Amino acid sequence: QVQLMGSGGGLVQAGGSLRLSCAASERTFSTWAMGWFRQAPGKEREVVAALSWSGESTYYAESVKGRFTIARDYAKKTLYLQMNSLKPDDTAVYYCAADPDPVGDYVLTTPDGYESWGQGTQVTVSS
Repeated sequence: QVQLMGSGGGLVQAGGSLRLSCAASERTFSTWAMGWFRQAPGKEREVVAALSWSGESTYYAESVKGRFTIARDYAKKTLYLQMNSLKPDDTAVYYCAADPDPVGDYVLTTPDGYESWGQGTQVTVSS
């Protein structure tokens, strides 16, 4: 497993923005498939956005399309999730995830596709 450190959550009003970060300590960061998931109380963990290892393929959940952007800074070994136009329904604990050894250059959209997870960061959107 690799070490991931998520950060950037907080309390924001509806319509506001937050940027989540996920820092990795491994030098092989550039070959990982990565994603962001979230889990609200009483609900299953769901994919928010995912990125293939090359960055050529991305996936967004329908509920966040046009509002969230996933991006990776290879030099900083950091994955980001820019969240704009936040809604109360976006309230959840957000987790970054990595598959350090992906089979192919695909986006992974289920939790069991990932080997390593960050510790989670709380995002709360007030109405």
